[in-house]
Amino acid sequence: VKVKIPFGNKYLDAIFSIPEKKSTYGVILTHGAGGDMNFPHLVSLAAYLASHGVLCLRFTCKGLNIVYRTKAFKAVVEYLKLSDDYKLSGVFLAGRSMGSRAAASVIRHLSQEDDDDFIQGLICLSYPLHRPKLQSELRDEDLLFIRCPVLFVSGSADEMCEKQLLEGVASKMKAPKKIHWIDKANHGMAVKGRTTDDVMEEINAQVFSWLRENIELEHK
Repeated sequence: VKVKIPFGNKYLDAIFSIPEKKSTYGVILTHGAGGDMNFPHLVSLAAYLASHGVLCLRFTCKGLNIVYRTKAFKAVVEYLKLSDDYKLSGVFLAGRSMGSRAAASVIRHLSQEDDDDFIQGLICLSYPLHRPKLQSELRDEDLLFIRCPVLFVSGSADEMCEKQLLEGVASKMKAPKKIHWIDKANHGMAVKGRTTDDVMEEINAQVFSWLRENIELEHK
């Protein structure tokens, strides 16, 4: 279902992938610095989640400014929270590359503003921990503030997220966290000798099993 989400004096294009049965939890998903919500990895993940009973709302926000992207993501969270059509108990924020930075930033901001538990967790696909070859400047400040569960899915050969550096940041995080390494994948999740579909199957299954664990924890 296509929707337009109000954002300031304009609208963000978004698409709901809706499961057959009513969903109590949802995932909001956005793209990296290039591309839009129709980036193949996002389409694949949204379809997989919906087919496994999890509502997924993915949206496009062009713009390379992280503050702008964060504001847009926040507008989408508010929209879904107030939606009459989809009354959800909670959502997980997810993004690819720059989109995951925006998601982390939103969670940090919202946790300082209100203490409701609508946001259940964060999913970072190819989190861009540093610029290529600039390992000394880590983008970890939001991650260290977050308290909700976090899943990282990163390539072990990601030129924007060196393995030891992400493991170091994770060890300092106060949130429950898990890192799933895609062996030999680069920032775009390409792996020599494996098809995109094959890699996406691994990513989608990881994301879903982590969601299921965390939704079960919530119910206990």
